[in-house]
Parts: sequence; C-alpha cells; structure tokens
Amino acid sequence: MDLWANILIGLDTAITPNNLLYCFLGVFLGTFFGVLPGVGSLAAVSMLLPITFYLEPTTALVMLAGVYYGAEYGGSTSSILLNLPGTPSNAVTCLDGYPMTQQGRAGVALLVTTLASFFGGSIGIIALFALAPLIVKWALVFGPAEYFALMLFGLVAAATVTQDKPAKGLAMVVFGMALGTVGTHLATGAPRYTYGYAELRDGINFIALAMGLFGVSEMILSLTRTVNKPFNQKVSLRSMIPTRDEARRTFLPMLRGAGIGGLFGALPGTGPSIGTFVGYALEKRIAREPERFGKGAIEGIASPESANNAAVQTAFIPTLTLGIPGSATMAVMMGALLIHGISPGPGLMNSNPEIFWGLAVSFWIGNVLLLALNIPLIGLWVRVLKIPYAILYPAVICLICIGVYTVRNSVLDVGLVMMFGLLGYALRLMRFELAPILIGFILGPMVEENFRRAMQIYRGDWLVIASRPIAGTLLALTVLMLLWTLWSVVRRRRRGGLVSPLAGD
Repeated sequence: MDLWANILIGLDTAITPNNLLYCFLGVFLGTFFGVLPGVGSLAAVSMLLPITFYLEPTTALVMLAGVYYGAEYGGSTSSILLNLPGTPSNAVTCLDGYPMTQQGRAGVALLVTTLASFFGGSIGIIALFALAPLIVKWALVFGPAEYFALMLFGLVAAATVTQDKPAKGLAMVVFGMALGTVGTHLATGAPRYTYGYAELRDGINFIALAMGLFGVSEMILSLTRTVNKPFNQKVSLRSMIPTRDEARRTFLPMLRGAGIGGLFGALPGTGPSIGTFVGYALEKRIAREPERFGKGAIEGIASPESANNAAVQTAFIPTLTLGIPGSATMAVMMGALLIHGISPGPGLMNSNPEIFWGLAVSFWIGNVLLLALNIPLIGLWVRVLKIPYAILYPAVICLICIGVYTVRNSVLDVGLVMMFGLLGYALRLMRFELAPILIGFILGPMVEENFRRAMQIYRGDWLVIASRPIAGTLLALTVLMLLWTLWSVVRRRRRGGLVSPLAGD
C-alpha cells in the first residue's frame, strides 16, 4: 500500500504541465544529441545542465533524466545507419546493426532497438520501484563511518572496474578529489588552493568542469575523428515491420538483456557499457548459430539495447538512495541535485518524496514519449546525420560558453570550461578515462567530511571504523578489489611477456 501511495505522489508530480513539457524537451534534445556520433549522453547532460539551473529541482531532474535515456535511445540510430556509435554503450550495436543496414533492413533494426530500449527501460523502472525503498531502509542505519567506507568503495570501483588501465583510473579519481578540495574549507573556513581568485572560494564550478571535460573535449575529439558518411537508404514505416522469425528471435534476448543490464547498472561506478557487452556475449554463447553474429543477427541488437536502457534506469538506484553515482552521468545528475541544495541519499525519499517519486514516475512517461518519437520521426534523425559536423560542433561550443557564463556571470568560469576542455582532450589522447575525475570531484569532499566526522566521534581511532560490521565489510571489499585489480594487471603483463617474442617475429 505504501508503494502505491508513493506512486500516486509521483504521478501527481510528474503529470503537471511544466514537468511534462520539460520531460518532452529532455527526451527530444537527448535523442538529438544521441543521434550525433560521438557526443553521448554524458556530454549531452553536461551541455544542457545550465538550463536546469533556473528550474525547480524536480523539473530539472526530470529534464536531465530525459536527456540521459533519450541520448541512449538515439545513440543506436547512428550505430545502425552509419556504423558510428552515438554513445559508448551503443558501440556493440554496430556489430549487427550496420550489417542489417547493408542488407537493406535498416528499418527493422531501428524498430527492434526502439522496442528493446523501451522494454529494458521498463524492467529497469520496475527494479527501481521495488529495490529503492528496501535499500533506503537498510541505509538509514549508516553513520559517518559507513558512509566513508561506502564512498571509498564507490571511488575504487569507479577507478578499477571499468578501466583497462586501473592505475590511470585511480590517478584520475585522485585528480578529481584534488579538484574537489578547491574552495573554502567547511570546518575551518580557510580558503584552499584559490590562488587569490575570489570566484574560487566557492569551489570550482561543477558545470564548468563537466561541460569542459565532457562537452568541449568531446566536440574537439569528434571534429578530429568523425567523417560524414553518406546514407541514401530510404527508411519508411513499412520497412520497419520485422518478419515472424525475427519477432520470435527478439523477445528472450530482450528479457535476458534487461536482467543483465539492470544488475550491472545498479552497481556503483559501472555504467551501462558493461551490461551491453555482457548481454551480447551471452547471446552469442548460447545461440545455436553463433556464426550469424556480426552478420546481421537480430539478437545482436535486441539484447544489448535492452541491457543498455535497463542499466540507465537502475543507475539511479545507488545515486538517489545512497548518494553514490551509478555512472559518470549520474555524477552530473547528483551535481544538479547539490546545486539545488538537495542532498541525495537515504533521507531523500523521506524528506523530498515528491522529487524521488516524481522523477521515478516520469521515467515511464519519458519512455512512452521516446517510443512515440523514435518511430515516426526516424526521417528527421536521418536528416540530422547529414548536418556537417564542422558547422554543428562549433555552434554547440558557443552555446556551452554562453550557458556556463549565465550561471554565475563569471568570465573565469568560461576560461575554466576551455581549460578543462583542452585538458580533457589531451587526457583522451593519452588514453585516460575522464569519468573517474567527475566521480572523484563529487565524492571526494563527502569522503573527507564523513572521515572527519568519524574521527571526531571515535576520538581519532581509525581502527574503530574497520571494526564496525558494515564499514569493515565495505573496507575489506575495497581492499579485495584493489588486490584483484593488481593481480589482474600482473597476470596480463606475464601473458604479454610470454607472447611478446612471437610478436616480434
């Protein structure tokens, strides 16, 4: 009964005209940016973050959430039509989506990805409704020691779980934490690392950091890598109708993909990319004809797209209930909450139920809107792919600078956007992942604050933290994760050492 009462609270919030308008705007803009190859949901959310600064907290989150899963919807379009993934998690869709386009079945591939995305998103929303209240009840017993251990676990997970080079991931987390220390110290009131700039006393502008690292750097990188490909195939509603055999092959992969994506999406720091690749690998392994994969297998797009959107929805679970970003995009969403003076965590559901449940119910509305938008407007998205990127991307960078300036009317913030954009571009060239920077920037000050509180409570005895059951378990898991990562690196290097002599022949 409590769940239905909360859903009614959320429905009452989500169906207000203002929230419906911004939900539609979010999913439309998200789909637009998702269609553009290489931009991705993270850059899209970062670029549109300044717009939400002037909105109510619930409306702002509804719009940003729409941008997030809208971009994941739209990212499959360029993957299928041009073999250029719109987002990193859509990269696996290229493997079978583009061969279907070459076979003249682009319409079928686009329809299946839309239906799979809607199905996976729906499963993820159901998981959010069911699991979030349980996690909140469990998390209410947390104290500063438990929060410190949990956030430390999230930081290490973000740096090691999804990184090919864990040492680089850890370095980026530490760099993000260092950026988070800039500003006035909450306990002493002393300025730290401001270098005489009064604007930095409030810390580095989160919007400038996010838009620079993920907006400007993405535009620069896309301009240097992306080449327009011609797409002349006509896609009509009639061409989207799958055969009976294709429809039969679609349902079970969608179901399995939604389960896998929902599981990985709820883990802090993983994001949707892992779930999509695991879902694809599972379908190929259990298929009776695995040789079909990579040549236009319908299962090869149904499972990863379902996993992708299920992970997008369940990524909100740790972010809203524990205050731990489920992905880098969730870190931006968490930053939007903090900008509006709302702290995500177990208290959010009780203190601001209209925000939590209004956002959750808006996911259903947004997914229905996306289902209605993607099928009839496929012709519009095909035309978007024909816009020269040399014209489109500089215009987007100008809008980024205007948006970040209007937040605090600070020229310094515009300079920071450009500086972080160039820094992000340089780090990408050196194969550093940028997502851990943002997660470290968000969680770093919280780790420091909770550690300080725990030390004050336990009079400086840090061993007490390890002796508490929940905190000790989380710290042990963090140590095991680091040891497992170290062992994986050593094993990889040993294998590389064994094959390197052959590689030189």
